[in-house]
Amino acid sequence: METSGIPAPLSVLDLAPVSSGSSPADALAHSVELARVAERLGYRRFWVAEHHNMVGVASSSPPVLLAHIASRTTSIRLGSGGVMLPNHASLTIAEQFGMLEALHPGRIDLGLGRAPGTDLPTVRALRRHLPTATSDEFPRQIGELLGFFGAGFPPEHPYATITAVPAHGYQPALWILGSSDYGAKLAGLFGLPFAFAHHFAPENLHLALERYRDNFRPSSALEAPYAMVTTAALVAPSDEEADWLAGPARLNVLRIRTNRRDVLASPEEAAAYRYSPEEKLAVRQWTASHFVGSPSTVRHGLARLVKETEANEIMVSTSAHAFADRCRSLELLSGFPAERR
Repeated sequence: METSGIPAPLSVLDLAPVSSGSSPADALAHSVELARVAERLGYRRFWVAEHHNMVGVASSSPPVLLAHIASRTTSIRLGSGGVMLPNHASLTIAEQFGMLEALHPGRIDLGLGRAPGTDLPTVRALRRHLPTATSDEFPRQIGELLGFFGAGFPPEHPYATITAVPAHGYQPALWILGSSDYGAKLAGLFGLPFAFAHHFAPENLHLALERYRDNFRPSSALEAPYAMVTTAALVAPSDEEADWLAGPARLNVLRIRTNRRDVLASPEEAAAYRYSPEEKLAVRQWTASHFVGSPSTVRHGLARLVKETEANEIMVSTSAHAFADRCRSLELLSGFPAERR
């Protein structure tokens, strides 16, 4: 990615978006192909995220999707951005991602999130029981994952007699994800890399990175802090075309924030939506941190973001109705056509 003009490696976050006129099967097939495009363009890693009860997002099971993508790629790092750990038993995640690491050694990232990635009824369906208002199992679950992957448990621990196969000895790279200073501090205390969700919580960015670096403790996984910033970016040949193509993403943000979730609209459908003055203002505020424009516009913006945050890596999430526009956005951002790689 050295030709992009951005002083940090670039990676890709994909949500397997379902566009109007397409199906979840189409979205998943596009995720696989987008990973192949990202690999040819030289992006460092390709992550998929866990979401539930969202008709416009097909990536409900990251380990299943990652297994398929891994079989269709050869070198790009693959991971979850993230697995919402409280939705699952730690042993299950250890076995799933240990298997991925055993099958594709040195290529798997396990990004861990604390949020449910869905609404309360779906959380209940996923977990069968809800934690109390004061309970927080996330740090304990991270410790369990480390134990299953090989750190082990004290003799008196209830899991001391469990050997997670093939997790034991096949630990992927663990990451902590966050949109606040909570996950940032936790990542620092565990000595793990941290990925911040700038695309939906930009107001917390600088505080979170400060907390991460201030609390960082060197570990066997990492000697110094390593921070990645994930942001929304859409590139087209001109600022005007990019703004037109970003219409569906703006409408999608409004629908999500107002609990009117739907598939991703086309640019024409988005343009036909009649925003109220209040909605216009809200969407403008919610998407102010997105990078939309020509290659030079977006590259300059991302370069400025790296300079301001000292991020070690940038991960871009690209939302566009047409799959070809998503591929072209990655190509234009990278600085050279995919077919050259």
